[in-house]
Amino acid sequence: MLIGIPKEIKKHEYRVGATPAIVKELTAHGHSVIVEQGAGEKIGFTDAKFEEAGALIGRQADEAYRADLVVKVKEPQPEEFNYLRKGQTLFCYLHLAAEPVLTRELLEKNVTAIAYETVTDREGKLPLLTPMSAIAGRFSIQAGAACLQLNNGGKGMLLSGIAGVRPARVLVIGGGVSGTEALRAALGLGADVTVLDTKIERLRELDLLFGPKLRTRLSTQAVLEELLPEADLVIGAVLAKLGKRAPRLISRQMLKTMEPGSAVVDISIDQGGVFETSRPTTHENPTYIEEGIVHYCVTNMPGAVARTSTEALTNATLPYIITLAEKGVKRALKEDANLLNGLNTCLGEVTCEPVSMDLGLTLASFDRALSRL
Repeated sequence: MLIGIPKEIKKHEYRVGATPAIVKELTAHGHSVIVEQGAGEKIGFTDAKFEEAGALIGRQADEAYRADLVVKVKEPQPEEFNYLRKGQTLFCYLHLAAEPVLTRELLEKNVTAIAYETVTDREGKLPLLTPMSAIAGRFSIQAGAACLQLNNGGKGMLLSGIAGVRPARVLVIGGGVSGTEALRAALGLGADVTVLDTKIERLRELDLLFGPKLRTRLSTQAVLEELLPEADLVIGAVLAKLGKRAPRLISRQMLKTMEPGSAVVDISIDQGGVFETSRPTTHENPTYIEEGIVHYCVTNMPGAVARTSTEALTNATLPYIITLAEKGVKRALKEDANLLNGLNTCLGEVTCEPVSMDLGLTLASFDRALSRL
């Protein structure tokens, strides 16, 4: 199979869909790989290294998009819509519930789109979302600490505090992968940390994992209203599984109860965000202030540490890329129900139920999709 790796064009997105090591593995299996010129340059993966691994270098993006299977990181940007075509299989993060315009384009162009974030494993977990969630969780504390700096619009607090001065109070909403890593980072820096989750079993696990230095509370509206006014930094780490839009947990009125100069980091922004006041930002302009609160809502947070993120992501995607290339898309999907869960659009129809519900679109069954491939 011919596999295309285009260069990411989202602002300050330097991750790439395959490393030279991944390309070498794919070519060893007899597949051809075309990598767009400069795709990994910023993170040390030069065109020469890709060529040494067996890749062809395409001078323009359309050369990579001519491939049977296009593997990338982020969802196609408007400038890339013209490259989308019937018969093409796209494998990347999509988050279509928050992307109605992109969804329409994929449907109109009859693209077979498989989303990293809805591929499952045997335990029902999300193996292609996990590594980026972990990185986003750790990075959220780093970003939040910067947001609390006075020069960035914050209240001028050091996250750890200092002898005789209290540390910042950090509230993490959600105890999943990103939330757990945010807890690890915040506790490691000496912050006063509380986590909320809707499942008491998960709170027990976190209590055992981190011990008495972590405070755990069951997530309810009343508890949110109680804790928000005390929080200096709030991390939104709620995952809406299988492509659904994230719930809006913090209203504008609730946000107003926080002290001016406090900060929020919305890891869930890819799925629409958990704060009513959240709107997507980029690494170029990552923050804005609304209701006196510093908001950090970058949609590709792991892109700030692109080399680490690329290696972690491609280690996870490689087995799926090989499966798609070895068996062909139809057979690969038919034989692997977990990979099939990643199918979001197919030949003009939506095949992911949460996306169809959130965007008000008709849902096509997997059986129908496979019969038409």
